[in-house]
Amino acid sequence: MIKSRICELLNIKYPLLQGGMARVSTAELAAAVSNAGGLGIIGSAIMTPEILRDEIKKAKELTTKPFGVNLMLLSPQIKELVEVVINDNVPVVTTGAGNPGIYMEAFHKKGIKVIPVVPSVALAKRLERGCADAVIAEGTESGGHVGELTTMALVPQVVDAVKVPVIAAGGIGDGRGVAAAFALGAEGVQMGTRFIVANECTVHNNYKEAVIKAGDRDTVVTGRKTGHPVRIIENKLAKEFMRLEAECASVEEFEKLGAGKLRAATVEGDMVFGSVMCGQIAGLVKKRQSSKEIVEEIMSEAEAILKRLQSRVV
Repeated sequence: MIKSRICELLNIKYPLLQGGMARVSTAELAAAVSNAGGLGIIGSAIMTPEILRDEIKKAKELTTKPFGVNLMLLSPQIKELVEVVINDNVPVVTTGAGNPGIYMEAFHKKGIKVIPVVPSVALAKRLERGCADAVIAEGTESGGHVGELTTMALVPQVVDAVKVPVIAAGGIGDGRGVAAAFALGAEGVQMGTRFIVANECTVHNNYKEAVIKAGDRDTVVTGRKTGHPVRIIENKLAKEFMRLEAECASVEEFEKLGAGKLRAATVEGDMVFGSVMCGQIAGLVKKRQSSKEIVEEIMSEAEAILKRLQSRVV
C-alpha cells in the first residue's frame, strides 16, 4: 500500500483527494470518496452559506471518515462560508483563487488542515510561510479554472521549493498518473475529472456521457486573455467565448455569456451552450464506476507500477 505524509496529515487510507468541483462535488460524492479511503471534498464555489451547511450535514450523515470543503476565496460570501466551515468543524479545507492567510489562524485554532491550490512556485512558497499544511500543485491540464504551467513542469519545482507535502493535480486519471506524480516528488494526488462519472456524482447524465465520449483534443481553454482561463469541452459556448476573446470583448460581455452556463451543463444537461468543465484526461475515462471502484482501481494500478519499476533497478 502506498503511504505518505498526506495519509498521516489527513488521517486517510490512500493519498488521493477528490477535487472540489463547483456543482459537481456534492456531499454524496465527497462522502463516497471518503468512505473509499480517499479524501472527498465538497465544492462550495456557487453555494450560499445555508446550502453549504446542509451539504456538510449530509456528508456527516453519509460518512464517519474525514472529508473537506473547497473554498473559492473570491466568492462574495467567503466570510460567511468560512464561518460555516469553522462552526461545523470540517476537518480539511482546500482553497483557490486567492490567499487564505487572513483565515489561517481561525482554521488552525479549530484543528482544520488548510491546503491551498497553487499554480506557481512563488505562491507555494508564500503560502508555506503563511502556515499552509500542504499545497496542491495544479497543472494546466486540469478542468475548470487553470494556470499556465503543466503538471510535469510545476510539481517537481514546487517540491524543491517547499518543505510541506505537495499534492499533484491536473492530468491525472489513472494509476500511471499517480505513479508519475510520486516519481516527481508529490506525496499525494488530487483528481477531479475521473470522479465526474462516479455513480455517486449527481451531475446530469449528459455531462457524464460527454466526459466518457471525449477524446484527447476535445477540451479547450477559454479566457486566457481576460485573466480568467477555464478549460471546458469544446462546444458552441466555447466557440462563442473564443470569438469574443479574438474581438477583445469586455469583461462584462464575457460575464454575461458565462452566466448560468455551468448550471446549464450540470443540472439541465445542456452540452451545446453549457459550460462542460473537465480536464485533458477525459480521453482516459471510458466507464462509469462507483467511487470505491475508482479509488481502489487507481491505487492498485499505481502500486503495481511502482513495484514493477523498482524491480527494473539493478
